[in-house]
Amino acid sequence: MKIQSIETFGNQFVALVRVRSDDGAEGWGQVSPYNADITAQVLHRQVAPHALGHDAGDIDGLVELIPEREHKFPGSYLRRALAGLDTALWDLRGKLADKSVCELLGGRPRPFPVYGSSMRRDITPEAEALRLARLRDDHGYGAFKFRVGRECGHDQDEWPGRSEAVVAAVRAALGDDVALLVDANSCYTAGKAIKVGRMLESHGVRHFEEPCPYWRLDWTKQVTDALDLDVTGGEQDCDLATWRRIVEDRAVDIVQPDICYVGGLSRALRVAAMAQAAGLPCVPHSANLSLVTVFSLHMMGAIANAGPYVEFSIEPAEGYYPWQAGIFSPELVAHDGRVAIPDGPGWGVEINPDWLAAAEHRISELD
Repeated sequence: MKIQSIETFGNQFVALVRVRSDDGAEGWGQVSPYNADITAQVLHRQVAPHALGHDAGDIDGLVELIPEREHKFPGSYLRRALAGLDTALWDLRGKLADKSVCELLGGRPRPFPVYGSSMRRDITPEAEALRLARLRDDHGYGAFKFRVGRECGHDQDEWPGRSEAVVAAVRAALGDDVALLVDANSCYTAGKAIKVGRMLESHGVRHFEEPCPYWRLDWTKQVTDALDLDVTGGEQDCDLATWRRIVEDRAVDIVQPDICYVGGLSRALRVAAMAQAAGLPCVPHSANLSLVTVFSLHMMGAIANAGPYVEFSIEPAEGYYPWQAGIFSPELVAHDGRVAIPDGPGWGVEINPDWLAAAEHRISELD
C-alpha cells in the first residue's frame, strides 16, 4: 500500500492534509496552525517528494527519513509540515484497522478531564475572574489556565500590577476547589520568575508554564529547582535533541510537546516516552480547537504518563480564533469538566465539506 497523493486544504491560519494510498484508502491530518499557508508549501516542497510512493503503513520510517533527507533544514517549518503527513497517516491506519488512534496506542476512548485555557491578556482581572466562574458553572471545569506577565515581556507586565491582581481575583472568584494554572509565555528572567512563582504559590497556583524565554533552558531550570509548584514547558521545541536535554536536565516538572509543532503524533510519543523514563508527566500544548486538540485527546487517553488533564481552549470561535470554526464534526464540547475522546475509526471526526470547498487546494501525487 503506497502513498499515491498528498493534498492540502487551507488558509493562512490552518491547513488540513489528506493522504491517499494507491488502493484508495485515505486519512486526514493537519499541519501546524499559524502561517499554515507557508507550512503547506513546505509540505509539498520538502515532505511530499520523500513520501510519495513510500509504504503508507511505515509512519515511523517516514518520520525518520524525511528530517534526514532535509537535514539542512532542522527548524520549525519542516516539523510543522511533517505533522500533517504523520497525523494523516495515523488516521488512515486507524480507519484500515477500524479502531480509533487512541485504541491503536493501547488506550480507551472516554471522557477525559480538561482545563479551560484562556488566551487573553487584554482583559481586566475582574472580567477574567467573572468569565472563568461562569464557564465553571456552565461546563464544570475543575481547572483553568490564564495569562500572567507579557508575552516575551522582558520582566514587564501587560500593565503594571495586572499579574498579581488577576491571580488574586481568579482565586477569590473560583475558591479553593478549582486548580489554577498560569502561562507566562517566555516573560521573565530567572530571578523575576522565582519572585512571581512565590507569589503564585501563595495563592495555591500549581502550574507555571514557560516562565522564562523558552530557549533559556538554564534559566528555566533555575526556576524549576527553586519553586515547589510545577514548572512546565516545551511547546515551542521541535528538536528531539533539545527534548533530550530538557528531560535529562529536568529543566521542567511537566513536559508539554505540541503534536503539530513537534512534527506529529509519532514524535510527540517519543517525547512522552523520554519523559516517562525520567518519571515526568506529559500534558501536551493544544491551545486551539483545530484538530490539534483531537490529536492530544487521543494521545492522552493512551500514554502511561498522561497528566491529569488536556488543554482545552475557552476562546469562542467568533472572537480570538475565528478560523477554528466549522472544520470538523462532531464539535468538541466540555461537559462536567471533561471532553470525550472521539471513538470512531482514526481520529473519529468528519471533515466539513463546506470548509474544504472554501479552502485553497493543492495536490502532490505520483505520475
